[in-house]
Amino acid sequence: MVEYDKKENTKIAQNFKNILNLDSEPVAIKFVLKPEEVPNDIEKIEEPLRHCEMVKLASKGKTFYASKDEEKCKGGSAALGLEDLPPKIASGEFYVNLGRFKDTESAKATLNALPTMKVRNYGLLYAPLETATFAPDVVVIFAKPVQAMKISQAIIYELDDRVKADFAGIQSICADAVSKPASTGNANITLGCNGSRKYAKLADDEVTVGLSTKNIEKITEALIKLN
Repeated sequence: MVEYDKKENTKIAQNFKNILNLDSEPVAIKFVLKPEEVPNDIEKIEEPLRHCEMVKLASKGKTFYASKDEEKCKGGSAALGLEDLPPKIASGEFYVNLGRFKDTESAKATLNALPTMKVRNYGLLYAPLETATFAPDVVVIFAKPVQAMKISQAIIYELDDRVKADFAGIQSICADAVSKPASTGNANITLGCNGSRKYAKLADDEVTVGLSTKNIEKITEALIKLN
């Protein structure tokens, strides 16, 4: 296997950080189908956490991998293709009990519309983009609204399209910010969910941008031109 040249990750990360003046690191995320695909130099996360907490941890400088056994939020784990939704969540009962929906029918309708990975993955690699030694599938950026605006402007500058934000206030960092860009190749912006606000400490003035790496070089080039 040819070793991935991480210099590209470093360059892209530094452009995002310097131009946008980000408060945290852009996060590189990669899906792995089998245990043997996990690089030898990447350790398993030390304790089970929710996916949103893991992304926040990586944005603070940590590198690790996690399988379904380390994912505490089973809704997020299912959205990422690591396992099936537990029956209580799939039925909508869980979210109705939380007071998030008026009935199970509306909950199920929203759940069925959530972007999810259609393949069964073994796990995910998480790292700050600047130091990631692997080729990411998605880059997640925790941003202020004005920073997200500038990313949006770079997207439309280069790709001649509108940014189509797709979110529901549930399963935000997993389904919206990771599975959506990974499965469609398109960027997504999401406002967070109760879980990510509570457990990952997503700030009141933070939104989350998920970028497929399909077009990320063009987006960073546009950021430079527009700066």
